[in-house]
Amino acid sequence: MVSTLSGIRFPLVPSAFKTSSLHSNFNAGDRRSTTLCLLLDNTSSSSRKRLAGKSSYDSGSASSLTVAASKKILVPGGPSDGSPPLTEELEAPSTDSKDHQDVDGVTMDDEKIEDEAISSLDMGSVHDEAPNALKVTTATRTIPPPGTGKKIYEIDPLLKGFRDHLDYRYGQYKRVREEIDKCEGGLEAFSRGYEKFGFTRSATGITYREWAPGAKSASLIGDFNNWNMNADVMTRNEFGVWEIFLPNNVDGSPAIPHGSRVKIRMDTPSGVKDSIPAWIKFSVQAPNEIPYNGIYYDPPEEEKYVFQHPQPKRPQSLRIYEAHVGMSSTEPKINSYAEFRDDVLPRIKKLGYNAVQLMAIQEHSYYASFGYHVTNFFAPSSRCGTPDDLKSLIDRAHELGLLVLMDIVHSHASNNTLDGLNMFDGTDSHYFHSGSQGYHWMWDSRLFNYGSWEVMRYLLSNARWWLEEYKFDGFRFDGVTSMMYTHHGLQVAFTGNYSEYFGLTTDVDAVTYLMLVNDLIHGLYPEAVSIGEDVSGMPAFCIPVADGGVGFDYRLHMAIADKWIELLQKMDESWQMGDIVHTLTNRRWGEKCVAYAESHDQALVGDKTIAFWLMDKDMYDFMALDRPSTPTIDRGIALHKMIRLITMGLGGEGYLNFMGNEFGHPEWIDFPRGVQRLPNGKIVPGNNNSFDKCRRRFDLADAEYLRYHGLQEFDRAMHHLEENYSFMTSEHQYISRKDEGDRVIVFERENLVFVFNFHWSNSYSDYRVGCLKPGKYKIVLDSDESIFGGFNRIAHTAEYFTVDGWYDERPNSFQLYAPCRTAVVYALVESKETKPINEVKSKEMKPISG
Repeated sequence: MVSTLSGIRFPLVPSAFKTSSLHSNFNAGDRRSTTLCLLLDNTSSSSRKRLAGKSSYDSGSASSLTVAASKKILVPGGPSDGSPPLTEELEAPSTDSKDHQDVDGVTMDDEKIEDEAISSLDMGSVHDEAPNALKVTTATRTIPPPGTGKKIYEIDPLLKGFRDHLDYRYGQYKRVREEIDKCEGGLEAFSRGYEKFGFTRSATGITYREWAPGAKSASLIGDFNNWNMNADVMTRNEFGVWEIFLPNNVDGSPAIPHGSRVKIRMDTPSGVKDSIPAWIKFSVQAPNEIPYNGIYYDPPEEEKYVFQHPQPKRPQSLRIYEAHVGMSSTEPKINSYAEFRDDVLPRIKKLGYNAVQLMAIQEHSYYASFGYHVTNFFAPSSRCGTPDDLKSLIDRAHELGLLVLMDIVHSHASNNTLDGLNMFDGTDSHYFHSGSQGYHWMWDSRLFNYGSWEVMRYLLSNARWWLEEYKFDGFRFDGVTSMMYTHHGLQVAFTGNYSEYFGLTTDVDAVTYLMLVNDLIHGLYPEAVSIGEDVSGMPAFCIPVADGGVGFDYRLHMAIADKWIELLQKMDESWQMGDIVHTLTNRRWGEKCVAYAESHDQALVGDKTIAFWLMDKDMYDFMALDRPSTPTIDRGIALHKMIRLITMGLGGEGYLNFMGNEFGHPEWIDFPRGVQRLPNGKIVPGNNNSFDKCRRRFDLADAEYLRYHGLQEFDRAMHHLEENYSFMTSEHQYISRKDEGDRVIVFERENLVFVFNFHWSNSYSDYRVGCLKPGKYKIVLDSDESIFGGFNRIAHTAEYFTVDGWYDERPNSFQLYAPCRTAVVYALVESKETKPINEVKSKEMKPISG
């Protein structure tokens, strides 16, 4: 059962909002010949009301990108394009309109907005008839001016040897900030390009603008004008911006109905082509068609989703559940935003994570790209539902206290010329570098020209759009290593030598862009989180921009997952304890990291998850508790828990897990695909477009008669341990033992002592471990408990008292029993008894399902 949008099929899923059918008969006096409306399911599983909010943008055909003092409308072509300063005078929006709200300059007052959502696009209050809607306040946001950029030399004196490069880099950043201030009214205004480009609606009509300097002519076409290229011809200004204004119909309705398909037809140096508007907010693929269609998405006020819940404060320690909405169902299908909202978010909350990172949100025509070959940067993936469905998902996550991070792709773009930005205006140098400089040979994708004025506007506005419109709480920036170096990190082994980071192979334009986008994020949204995927170890990556850094909050500690895969290809008898500890702790002081044992990369077809490396084919036959186990299964379950706990314990200040890996999801991820013929003639077999391995079998983890359940419970217990003791962000960390003979690792974090015995057969009685603080210790987490699939070899009633005297360079020590292949955490008992983690579980943690 499906609903349609002008022949475009949507799955009928529980909608986030009530629907209405809007049908208009043909009216010869109207510009349109047909009205194509979005028909959605009229049954909703959500009890939340759809509340109408008034838009603050109502400026006729003019842009709302204004400088308050001059009332000038700024148009493309900044100094980076070699164009003169912008002074084109257009009609400014009327400040007398009751719908107009001043959106210039915004400040954030944490005390004031703790329970209120702020939106620079909607500064008015909600309608009176929506008393339960989340109210917004009128405030002013500002992005602080550049600092001196010199503090990095105090933080890391070794950087002084590369001062010429770093000062030049910071000088470039300051120069761009100054030009934006001069020509665009500041970064705050510059980052609202979506209020000028693409489709903007006012009380009198719709304005459409597109930057396409290579085009010779342009027309707006679509259902609304029967795809007539001569009906709505656009005009071009001196900066290559094409524009058209479509006045309302005689009955006051918009010239383009909500849900209509739209494209821009251009005569270009490469020929006549139809393209989806670059700033499109929604695009869909019709059944049995290859190209996507842009959709004019502007639902009636009563159908727009209005956020009900404030965004959570940033947690002290970030525990991220990486998720892909489309493949989150237990069934072999594409899951919806609504189903993820109702079924998966509560699971994530109960597991103990405090953030969900959503992959594949930006529209991508090739599903199997995992969302990394983006075609429409401002549009959420239509495979999973509508933009309002996504907003409902995010609002529900906020209600649960979960941050929602977006896996944003600004490192490259799809090379798809039908649906995306590639060759948009008929040239290969429009949004991208031309020639080989603009092509990533490994990813088969296009590379942005970060020094282009309009590319900066586009990408900065894109980041802000997702934060403003959808209330994402931050980003994980994909492929940052590729951005920062002209070699893109390909066939390069980073050794840590500073000359590898600061030289001719550094793409200063790209690093400058990263500094700008972090300026934007942290200036307008102080609580937002910015994570960069960097494998190179770029110094000052996670130092504030004002101090001379790149400005990220966290770096993904990618080397850890690579190390585990390397070790898992050997028997654990050959693992070196010092090697494990070095990899986990080899990170820059003062720069926070998000650690992970495995992510989506390791789950893809062609690779193996940790569970599959450890247990392989035995997972098919020996995971039921009513059947005898095997040595392979026993080893795999034990090491799976140990690997994850030591990664969380030593790897960083944040932790990430890809959905399903917490319980050792069997097999791999294989997106539906047909047979492919590569340009070199090679044939790549498909899988008959099967969804069988493109889903998550949460039912396996919920089945208490399967061993997967124990792995899930252990993952859950790890998060409750961190919640109770905050060891990940503790300044106290000391590794007291890396014993290659015993295969034992002992370390302290906060008031906890972690003891890992990686030996495959030796268990140790009366084993002495050092600690900092004297007193009584008790077990608070034990990987060998039966509820976690262990053998219950340790008595939890035991108490451990320290004795004075130096041991392993610690002033105190106590003795314990360390069974083989176990991880046990001991907590110092202070003024009151510390509850063991299994007691916390039984009393405070409800079952995942139900």
